[in-house]
Amino acid sequence: MTNYEDLLERGYKTLPESTVVESERFEIPKVRGHLEGNKTIITNFTQMASTFRRPVEHLLKFILKELAAPGDLKGNLLIIGSKIPASRINEKIIKYAEEYVICKECGKPDTKLVKEDEQLFKRCQACGAKQPVQSKI
Repeated sequence: MTNYEDLLERGYKTLPESTVVESERFEIPKVRGHLEGNKTIITNFTQMASTFRRPVEHLLKFILKELAAPGDLKGNLLIIGSKIPASRINEKIIKYAEEYVICKECGKPDTKLVKEDEQLFKRCQACGAKQPVQSKI
């Protein structure tokens, strides 16, 4: 008679390699850009918004408010009116994803923003959870 650990080990050995190694299907994008004089230029801003499946204006408003800096969207470029390190912008992008994209219940990014009676909610398409989010950006 075999014990549980032996059976478990034998089961792991028979699994194909691809199911044992798990990779993250959603990664929060990092900003790409450069400094130009006293301005910060972000070149992949619209791609980040599309990765989050959120309106560019929503992400723009959040980022500029969090950074307390003026900025403008020109085509695919975000031009911020002051020098800001990429690490600080990345922190704000992560904060946006945690507040407005990733479900607090299941941790998946399959959410939509829904407005009900002047209140904004994050509704998860994967698990059905509904969480209120700050609507006054």
